[in-house]
Amino acid sequence: MQEKTKTETYIGFSVRSRKCKIGVNAVATLKKAELVLVCSSASENTKNEAQKLAQKLRCEIIILGTKLLAEMVHKENAKVMAITDKALAKAIIENAEKDLKGIN
Repeated sequence: MQEKTKTETYIGFSVRSRKCKIGVNAVATLKKAELVLVCSSASENTKNEAQKLAQKLRCEIIILGTKLLAEMVHKENAKVMAITDKALAKAIIENAEKDLKGIN
């Protein structure tokens, strides 16, 4: 079994504590978010939509490089995710660069 990175663990915490929304439509319903994560396998339209949502929510956006978002959150075809908890978002941002190679 492959060992999880800190970033993957924090993403798992956000899912288990329900401090996130998964999917473009679910993220669009939010009024506030701290971070938007986008899977590298998402289409250009989805990436553009996520960029617009991040601007609307006034938060950072991270495009994941090597790992698929669907594998991290255990939801089939998950392409966009918003983290609503400030502490978890900060932890993900701090660890993302070294843990998830290929972040744009």
